[in-house]
Amino acid sequence: MLKTVVFKFVLGVYFVLWSPILLLGLISKKLTTTLVLTCANGVLWLARIVAGIKYAVHYPPTEENGIPVAPNGNIRLDGKAIIAAKHMSILEIAILTNVIPNSFFIIKRELLWIPIYGWAFWRMGLQPVNRARGATNMQKLTNAVAEKIMNGKILIIFPEGTRAKPGQHIPLKRGLLFLAHQLKLPILPVGTDAGLYWPKRGKIKSGTANLWFEPLLPCNASLDEISKSINRHSA
Repeated sequence: MLKTVVFKFVLGVYFVLWSPILLLGLISKKLTTTLVLTCANGVLWLARIVAGIKYAVHYPPTEENGIPVAPNGNIRLDGKAIIAAKHMSILEIAILTNVIPNSFFIIKRELLWIPIYGWAFWRMGLQPVNRARGATNMQKLTNAVAEKIMNGKILIIFPEGTRAKPGQHIPLKRGLLFLAHQLKLPILPVGTDAGLYWPKRGKIKSGTANLWFEPLLPCNASLDEISKSINRHSA
């Protein structure tokens, strides 16, 4: 428990110290993006040094028994897919931004109201969504996402809509399917067991958190297929 208290205290101080830096960075979108990514890398460093949490990223095999897998596009990180990830903690967010630096997330619009950090999220181009607005809002969201992807950005979405506990399988939101159908983009599922080491609530544990990129699924994949993929290796 001492490790958890110390880590959360150090992390809180770290975020406070970054606040004025991010505030100054708001003068430029590029500078804000660089600072937020640097801050995320710092979170990974603190997790390793203070809490003893390392991480490993796993990709689908590009060949099996010497024979290339077809189609050979399972590690596509070029924006030509929607990345649908399991969400357990801040940890996998930091890992994903490190592995895919040209990415953006769909986030609850309320997060933009957080002083300084919320402003930085808006400035760097994270896409807010108002969940209460229904179908009209989804079409507006799709148009905004399409514009970002056309500009070379990569969409990462947490289709469960909230952080899951280890072993918890939360039903996926249908918004992912709407985006995939409208944009005609395949879906790249990502699983994680980060919640074993940095849970939503509870003790921080040392160890190696894993992120698994699964094989691509077509844009017309079912929610059940996507859920099985992101939960295949997840805790």
